[in-house]
Amino acid sequence: MTTIHDGQVRTRVWRSGRVEGDNVPFADISDYLQDPDCLVWVDLLDPKPERLFALAEELSFDPHAVEDALARGERTKATRYATHTFLTVYATHLATGPDPAVEAYESRLSTTRISAFLLPGCLVTVRSRGPFDMDDVVTRWDANPDLLKFGTAALLHGLLDVVVDGQFDTIRDLDDAIEEIEDGLFADEAQPKQIQRAVYRLRKELVQLRRVVLPMREVVNAVMHFRAEHGITPGLDGWYTDLYDHVLRATEWTESLRDMVTTVFETNLSLQDARLNTVMKKLTGWAAIIAVPTAVTGWFGMNVPFPGSGEEMGVLAVAVIVFFSAAVLFVLFKRRDWL
Repeated sequence: MTTIHDGQVRTRVWRSGRVEGDNVPFADISDYLQDPDCLVWVDLLDPKPERLFALAEELSFDPHAVEDALARGERTKATRYATHTFLTVYATHLATGPDPAVEAYESRLSTTRISAFLLPGCLVTVRSRGPFDMDDVVTRWDANPDLLKFGTAALLHGLLDVVVDGQFDTIRDLDDAIEEIEDGLFADEAQPKQIQRAVYRLRKELVQLRRVVLPMREVVNAVMHFRAEHGITPGLDGWYTDLYDHVLRATEWTESLRDMVTTVFETNLSLQDARLNTVMKKLTGWAAIIAVPTAVTGWFGMNVPFPGSGEEMGVLAVAVIVFFSAAVLFVLFKRRDWL
């Protein structure tokens, strides 16, 4: 078998449901594949195209599937070929801690592409670099050793289950972020610009998330549809049904978050309009209060005689009228919540 020198290669072999060895030399994998009692997993991290094509030639991978495994931005999908099934899924991770290097409007969501080639007795995964930890998948396999007797279908289930759980964590973090923004909407010292940036970032992250979460339903459905080719026996039916239910819940939750973000955005605009109306009412009220003294002083400032003109009582009368009128308007506006 071709030796791969680039990237990182990880292997594991099970024999009759028990671990035969970890990090088995890559050159020995072909020998294990000829043993029907062996189950093989090969993980390639950022392999070079020529190396992956060489491996694909030996394992009879379809060239189109290999191109999809290397292409950037490939959509989430599952495709059945003559000798194998090819899947592309995306693990998600949301950075929740403060990062001074990330602008307030930049997306915090990162995705890790995971492509899988499913063959009888062998699962080959091709990953791009990212925060996704393959050890979580291995831990899931070790936690359910009884399932390994069902072959590669059990390995695929463990991989998809970890990916879906990670997507659930991302959705939950976004839900918490939306609730935090909702609390800030009605705060006494709300910051509209900060809320607008946060809502814009959430909408951007949700668009990214929907692109990888919504097609997962088709992927799991396709795997279950080709149950005979994948070796999904009745013993795995319940596991894949539960996985499909989780995918549906993630899809519904993602759609509900989209509606929530839209509601928060519209509510923020409505509250800004309400605050603007309040400010306008206050400005109008103070303008009316100031207008009355201006009118009084302007009237008594005319060059015509009036009662008390040129006397101290006249000045006091003007002052009393000014302050009394302003006080009456202030009380009236205050009662009507105009100030």
